[in-house]
Amino acid sequence: MILVTGATGNIGRALLKELHARGVEPLRGLTRDAARAVMPDGVEAVEGDLAEPASLQPALNGVRSLFLVSRVGSDGGILAAARQAGVEHVVLVSSITVQTHPHLGPAAENLEVEELLKESGMAWTILRPTQFASNALMWAAAIRGRETVRAPYAETALPTIHPADIASVARVALTEPGHRGRTYALTGPEPVTARQQVEAVAAALGREVPFAEISRREAHARMVEVFGSEAADAVLDVTGGDVNAELSKVRTTVAEVTGAPARPFRQWAVENADAFR
Repeated sequence: MILVTGATGNIGRALLKELHARGVEPLRGLTRDAARAVMPDGVEAVEGDLAEPASLQPALNGVRSLFLVSRVGSDGGILAAARQAGVEHVVLVSSITVQTHPHLGPAAENLEVEELLKESGMAWTILRPTQFASNALMWAAAIRGRETVRAPYAETALPTIHPADIASVARVALTEPGHRGRTYALTGPEPVTARQQVEAVAAALGREVPFAEISRREAHARMVEVFGSEAADAVLDVTGGDVNAELSKVRTTVAEVTGAPARPFRQWAVENADAFR
């Protein structure tokens, strides 16, 4: 039994789809509302709240492998509940900033979760992806409204990763030997700037999308209401203010683990064009 948490999220949804397509069973997808969740046929939808580890006991019953995204819920409690339930292997999605920006608060928090997992007594595989292609959805409302997309650091290029590639690596780690005790840094196939991302979305829509670069101060003012000041600073440091060679480096891990090349941002844009219409 494999339990996928965040079953309706960008990674979890793609992971369940891949596992189901390859005949992996039994499968469970964790969601807060099982009645409304859309799962592939044959996947058992189970309810639970990651912020309340005690609520996970029924979902963890009989589970041997767990897929978990760091810092979504009470990680220490989740890992303790998993171990108590007899889970043998956890695939954890952390962040590449653990190795590229260890001085930042969110990176330190991710590292703490990684260490909790390693000390749990369960087998582990840690995935450290870079910036998600799906972060571009923050521009969806502006693009739908035919407004100008405004973003800082317009020419800073990062090897943005398609969430489905994270799912593909997780699927291999969950179902094939040789991946326990391994940590994988994951990126897309090429660096892409914010301006190029907007251009890719425009191409997928078949129309122009205006773009304007803004200052860090303006971007921070826009972000602080959503993330808080410290987190906004951390995001801006990672996406442009403190980019280093380690963060901008393209890695071939996705292809090495899955046997398929990493998907480019333009593919994500085509697949998700409806979100911008």
